[in-house]
Amino acid sequence: MQRLVLSNIMRHPVTLWLPDAFRVAPSLEGIRCTSKPQPKTALLINPFYPKDPHASFGKHVLTPSLALTSVAATTPADWEVAYWDENLLLGPPPTDPLPEVVGITVHLTFAERAYDLARFYRKQGAKVVLGGLHVMSCPDECSPHGDAIVIGDGVQVWGKLLGDVSDGTLQAVYHGDFRKPYRDDPSPRRDLLPDKNYLTTASLIATRGCHSRCDFCYLSTDNLHMPYQTRDVKQIVREFEATEQPYGVFTDNNLGSRKDYLRELCVGLRSIEKIWSAAVSLDVTDEPSLVREMALAGCTGVFVGFESLQNDNIVGARKRSPATDDYAHRVKIFHDNGIQVNGSFVFGFDHDDASVFARTVDWIEANRLECATFHILTPYPGTPLFTQMQADNRLLHTDWSKYDTAQVVFRPKRMTAEELMRGYQWCYEHLFSHASIWRRRPTDVRSVLPYLAMSYLYKRSNRIWYQVIRHQMTAIAWRPLVEWTRRRHLRFRKRLLQRVATVNSPGNVVSAGV
Repeated sequence: MQRLVLSNIMRHPVTLWLPDAFRVAPSLEGIRCTSKPQPKTALLINPFYPKDPHASFGKHVLTPSLALTSVAATTPADWEVAYWDENLLLGPPPTDPLPEVVGITVHLTFAERAYDLARFYRKQGAKVVLGGLHVMSCPDECSPHGDAIVIGDGVQVWGKLLGDVSDGTLQAVYHGDFRKPYRDDPSPRRDLLPDKNYLTTASLIATRGCHSRCDFCYLSTDNLHMPYQTRDVKQIVREFEATEQPYGVFTDNNLGSRKDYLRELCVGLRSIEKIWSAAVSLDVTDEPSLVREMALAGCTGVFVGFESLQNDNIVGARKRSPATDDYAHRVKIFHDNGIQVNGSFVFGFDHDDASVFARTVDWIEANRLECATFHILTPYPGTPLFTQMQADNRLLHTDWSKYDTAQVVFRPKRMTAEELMRGYQWCYEHLFSHASIWRRRPTDVRSVLPYLAMSYLYKRSNRIWYQVIRHQMTAIAWRPLVEWTRRRHLRFRKRLLQRVATVNSPGNVVSAGV
């Protein structure tokens, strides 16, 4: 195991515990395959990536990859397909039987691991197919590592690709167009997932794309043309019901891009009495009644990209967002409707100096955000931010494994790279301290105990999470809390409906926060 000793911006030493299993990918050396590739079998792999010692270890097993299970759904009936997630700490991917085709998703932070896996399986005689965002942004880099690469939507081409393998006509490059009607995609193959290894296997997606094109976001990557599309509400409701999971996570980039669609989706989800969370933009609070509909439909938490508390940073990133001095009021609208807020903040914008860290944490505590996720500004290849920083000679290197939003890969303008790194680390250590967790507790006393349970299980229990994940006990650890939360939320919905009925009765005026 490795111990990382860091000095935070308060000059207090912080010792972080990071097991080797979270830091180093499973070894492929010494693995020998005794059989030839078995015809018409395929394996889809989500490669290992090193974990940030400052963040929660548990979040890596909250939900499975929706991209790979969606691709698996288009596998021809005469093929067998399996799924393997290296981040479940179950060791290297299987080789018995040796699959004929291995599909590997590639992200820039684990590109080298993907290439290692590709070399291993190709050496055994399997055909390797690489897909994912990094393939789209850097196809020339990825192409030599696979027998074929997929640029764009893999769901569209997977079936044809496997047919070409059977016919001996595998092409070097396949293109999938994201402009194809999204509602035509089949439901993901959740039956392939090890249910006990995840908090929930109900990862859902109702929309694709986003109305924003922030300079730092992967959606602004060159060659990525992803128009905003929605799936039919009835499709989503049926899919959620079929999972038999009490809790679902919408993995949409922004579930609230179209408010009319979100309202329709909430109406559809009301009847199934499940709970869910989603990433939304802050402008959903333009319509407080929509936030209420989200709560009545089972929304218990939102992930909101605040990004920065400084307007100049928001404008510079070309993010469409309400004014930062209105953030607090909008957080209150979520809280008034029983919805917890996980705020996302990015450090290192050109208008940030070393004061940004304490200022951000103070704001988070003052507004009682239940959770926060911090990122160091990272210029993904192919984005406008990367192009500009490359032109300005501000990139420190192009070691993609360090482009994980937890390390500094560029020269900041108003602080040193060391100050940026230390400030990022300090924010996590401070926010998940006992004192900060207590300061951020909900004002409703009925919500304090479940909030504390979530906070301590999410981050303060990293040592426990190591054992939980290793021994495949994620579902056992999380799901009692999930079911408790679901039952609490059903009771809260009744109170919320009564409140709505009261304020809508004759002689009463509905306030903006209801």
